[in-house]
Amino acid sequence: MRRSTSLQNLLIYGLSGPIIALNVWLLSVLFSYFQNPITILSIAAILAFLLNYPVQFFEKVRISRTTSVIIVLIITLTLLTMIAVIFVPLVIEQTVQLLNKIPDWLASSQNNLETLQTLSEKKGIQIDLSLVTDQISAGVENLVQQIASSAVGFAGTLLSGILNIVLVIVLAFYMLLYGDQVWSSFIQLMPSNIGIPFSKSLQSNFQNFFLGQLLLAFLMVLTLAPTFMFMGVPFALLFAIIIGISELIPFVGATLGIGLVTILVLLQNLWLAFPVATAAIIMQQIKDNLLAPKLLGNFTGLNPLWIFISILMGFEIAGLLGTLVAVPIAGTIKGTFDAIKKTKYADYVSQYTVANDT
Repeated sequence: MRRSTSLQNLLIYGLSGPIIALNVWLLSVLFSYFQNPITILSIAAILAFLLNYPVQFFEKVRISRTTSVIIVLIITLTLLTMIAVIFVPLVIEQTVQLLNKIPDWLASSQNNLETLQTLSEKKGIQIDLSLVTDQISAGVENLVQQIASSAVGFAGTLLSGILNIVLVIVLAFYMLLYGDQVWSSFIQLMPSNIGIPFSKSLQSNFQNFFLGQLLLAFLMVLTLAPTFMFMGVPFALLFAIIIGISELIPFVGATLGIGLVTILVLLQNLWLAFPVATAAIIMQQIKDNLLAPKLLGNFTGLNPLWIFISILMGFEIAGLLGTLVAVPIAGTIKGTFDAIKKTKYADYVSQYTVANDT
């Protein structure tokens, strides 16, 4: 009996890897076919999750659900419009200037490497930097070509983006109004011991995660932008926004954003890159050790290794969108299984107690 049980466990564990890999591949294929509608639906669902908080607040003061949703959407659109009018032109201007200057920065860095090569040869130090300079030259040419090709399709991309934003807002409106009914009918298709904990875990993970991440990203931009301006960093607002947006990707996003900004500053000013990286890292540590535990807590309960694995799998399946939703999805799965285990354990304890009493 033990031998058959061990063989059964071996088969289960042996087949679980290929089955998971096959499911990941199927999900990536499906996402590649339906990338745009899935992305729009996901963003609308996240927006509905976040806006549900203020909607519930207005409902508590005895305002109807429909009126509450309309009030919240009007306030949200007004705030977003004000932010767009104030900051979007600045960000676009700095982005265009940055893209125009990157080739010059790369060329100047190539000249610095050639100067270093000449000085090393004069002092008898054999350093071959020709490969690096050739790669930089190729990078400059490719970057200029990409900028030119991207400029051609900018109008079409802008029009498509505006249309997608309108679709997201409309979908979020209907999700706030009728999402509970659709979700309840979907949960009722599941067994009660799975559907109820799954619904609670999904709502908790997604709302807490995205609300906390957005607040942390906003705080990073709010603190780094004036800090970079005080330090005389070029494109201070754009660099602060890059780091803030990267904060939305958990675990590795901050490192990637700070690294990218440091490299961009390094291309222009070697001595300015170090204080920029230092200031960003200090703010990151304050955020991770003081602010994040209070805003997020340990709501996922996931081991950092599993967080990293879930981010990699999310990126493989759905790119940037997958990295954003991978952690709350993993936390939802874990929370659901934990709730099911607790329910089974409670049932076992109660049955054991009744059996002993009788």
